[in-house]
Amino acid sequence: MEIRIFGPGCARCHLLEERVREALAELGTAATITKVEDIMEIAAAGALRTPAMQIDGRFVLQGRVPGVRELTSLLSKPFAATS
Repeated sequence: MEIRIFGPGCARCHLLEERVREALAELGTAATITKVEDIMEIAAAGALRTPAMQIDGRFVLQGRVPGVRELTSLLSKPFAATS
């Protein structure tokens, strides 16, 4: 699973990464996490609001930081497990 977190490096972006790692640990799932902080790259990817997150190339959230429970749910959906 490949996870990309988009954001300029703000506290909310760091919090999202922290919660994603916690959710992955709860699930016992391995993933590659890439942080995208370059504003031009964020715009080119199509992120309209930050923080944003993609799982395997698909945006699953933008503009908010969900709790670990919601992230666990997002990370365990079928589309997250396939490329």
